[in-house]
Amino acid sequence: MAHDDRKAASQRSTRTRTLRFGLYADEQGLAWVRELVAAAVGPRSARIVREAVAHTFPGSELTTTDVYDLLAEQWAVEHPGQSSGGRETVELRVHLVCSLRTWRAIRKTVIRALCPEGTAPHVCRVPWMAA
Repeated sequence: MAHDDRKAASQRSTRTRTLRFGLYADEQGLAWVRELVAAAVGPRSARIVREAVAHTFPGSELTTTDVYDLLAEQWAVEHPGQSSGGRETVELRVHLVCSLRTWRAIRKTVIRALCPEGTAPHVCRVPWMAA
């Protein structure tokens, strides 16, 4: 395939895609996750067009607490006796313009940054779940 044909195919596959992460975070933790996403997007052929912090799901009576309740439980287990402070269960939705391949690479990079220890036992800075 010629270079121009590949470029045209890439442009056709570029569209708005959404990264969704359930989080149990305070404002500082939410800011940290936003920074991780921005850092993952920066060097790639992608652009953040919108961000939202949701507490509910469109067209549903479910709240983020209903869906991601285990994140608050995880915090309590990992931080016994500590106050959860201003933490709440939310879903960070980041809308990107990019190809599917780029979206997958960004998602993988953010997940690695959220959990640099991998599957080894550790305490999460911000309990999270990729949606």
